Amino acid sequence: MKDSPTSQISTVTLLRFEGLNAFWIFGQMQKAKPKLKKVSGLEFSKLMGSGGKNGFSKMLNVNVYVLHCVWESELAANDFFVSSATFSEFRTKAAEAYTIFMKASKAHGLWEGTNPYHTEKITPSGPIAVITRARIKLKFLPRFWSHVPSLGKKVDQASGAIFSIGIGEYPWFMQATFSLWESYEAMRNYAYGSPHHMEVVKKTRELGWYSEELFANFIPYKTEGSWKDLDLKLDEK
Repeated sequence: MKDSPTSQISTVTLLRFEGLNAFWIFGQMQKAKPKLKKVSGLEFSKLMGSGGKNGFSKMLNVNVYVLHCVWESELAANDFFVSSATFSEFRTKAAEAYTIFMKASKAHGLWEGTNPYHTEKITPSGPIAVITRARIKLKFLPRFWSHVPSLGKKVDQASGAIFSIGIGEYPWFMQATFSLWESYEAMRNYAYGSPHHMEVVKKTRELGWYSEELFANFIPYKTEGSWKDLDLKLDEK
């Protein structure tokens, strides 16, 4: 996919920390916010923790974090990943890091009162990434968490699923998911063909579980680093 270095892009960086560095990154959940706000060209950012197993658990995974950023351009993103002292510290202390560069192709809803993504008309021809995010109403937390663990397991087992993780800014009531699929068709087949997923969507609409929600599709076009056995096959031209 040809890319303009001056148009908006998004990145998702998976970060794994071991030993005492796991305590360090937990502290950065708050300490990194003012540092990230000063980064030139960074329009939106969230450092999020993850749950146990594949992230879809009420138990925290103290080792895995996700840095999600929206950039005014790829030039700004590259400058951050190459030259920023903040990211250099992240990368030095992390046992593993993997960054996915993406273009938003569809986005609706709000994240803290705004939709941070500028979408482009891109015809998916390979892997697709999906971010969902919701703020759960406190009175619906028990019902929500009675469905999420099994829903996460179903995602992993879905045909065409490459990777998925449950993440969040704050435990239990501000939740997000990041998933990678072999194709747009595979993602849609799961979203609209899984009875369990459709049941959760139906209950969400009927009961109004969320006070805010967002759904976005992305076209990944470049990766840097490594993450376990995750190998996103991209035509990086």
